[in-house]
Amino acid sequence: MKYVLIQGDGMSDYPIDSLGGVTPLEKARTPNMDRLASQGRLGLTRTIPDGYPAGTDVGTMSILGYDPARYHTGRSPIEAASMGIDLSDTDVAFRCNLVTIADGEVMDDFTAGHISTEDASGIIEALQAELGSAEVQFHAGVSYRHCMVWHGGPTGTTTTPPHDITDQAVASYLPAGPGSEELARLAATARAVIAAHPVTAKRVAAGDKPATDIWLWGQGRRPAVPTLAERFGLKGALITAVDVVGGLGRLAGLDRIDVPGITGFIDTNYVGKGEYALAALDDHDFVFIHVESTDETGHMGDADLKVKAIEDLDEKVIGTVLAGIERYGDHRILVLPDHATPVSTRTHADDPVPFALFDSRSTDGSGKRYNEAAAGETGDLVEEGHSLLEQFLGATA
Repeated sequence: MKYVLIQGDGMSDYPIDSLGGVTPLEKARTPNMDRLASQGRLGLTRTIPDGYPAGTDVGTMSILGYDPARYHTGRSPIEAASMGIDLSDTDVAFRCNLVTIADGEVMDDFTAGHISTEDASGIIEALQAELGSAEVQFHAGVSYRHCMVWHGGPTGTTTTPPHDITDQAVASYLPAGPGSEELARLAATARAVIAAHPVTAKRVAAGDKPATDIWLWGQGRRPAVPTLAERFGLKGALITAVDVVGGLGRLAGLDRIDVPGITGFIDTNYVGKGEYALAALDDHDFVFIHVESTDETGHMGDADLKVKAIEDLDEKVIGTVLAGIERYGDHRILVLPDHATPVSTRTHADDPVPFALFDSRSTDGSGKRYNEAAAGETGDLVEEGHSLLEQFLGATA
């Protein structure tokens, strides 16, 4: 038996007036997801437990079968694992976004214009040279997503994800509590370093949105989780362009498959994800494919672009997998988001999300399309999202 888990990050949504009062999933042409839902099990699941932030870290942890109430310590230590950063028991990792804050007051863009990895790396290297010390180090990641490690730092600081405050004044959302004064000092010094960096002048001259600041959030210490091989005896692989998902995959013992041209945005190599996933099934039992563009377009507040991202996921990723997976014999496919990212709010929501669980040995399924409303109509609600993976791998109800 082969298993393919496909996560359309933030794919779920609310009805949108500009789409005729339907969600992007309902509007999109998704024959492949519809087939999986119609011929398989369709329902809703809660990937975000009560009291936890609606984020990819929590949602994906649930999807990979880990109870966030037991294992979640913060987002950044998961990303640090993906980046190959070895944290000690007393290290605290912070996500370090490069962001654009207009006039020093308003969160204009939490991605700094989707800054390129090359441009961002130059800035992070300068920050490490200027601010790095025996206690604090900056590590370059991908695009706007980076990491700061504070050796012996506090964990009780209150921070806010920058994607939650787009177009809002930042003053009310600055770090508070233990360590906040040091974080404010680092941020203020970083602002000056970024302003003086040649990359900033280059981006302004080219008409690109410049990074102006760092934004520190998602902190925590290293989590300890059992691997999927230890739990289920399966050899697994992962395809993603996003560090937080890559980190969870590393902690879960999954082999990360490098696919050329994957970006975590709408220009990603969708077909390559499907093709490399099929190839990975030659020597793996389980492959997890993560697609980020469905989340990014929700954050952008662009309903039409989110519809396109969903259609590209369906045609180019899922379609590619379905076209080649039969050569492996019996297989199961699970499709779902980690959380909703409604276009109307441009941030994450903790609503239950639709899942489709398909088993090639049976076509006696829901008979419905894959979307939020149809999933709700089935009455199948998995309250504890982390239990769905065991149901997927064990085919239990």
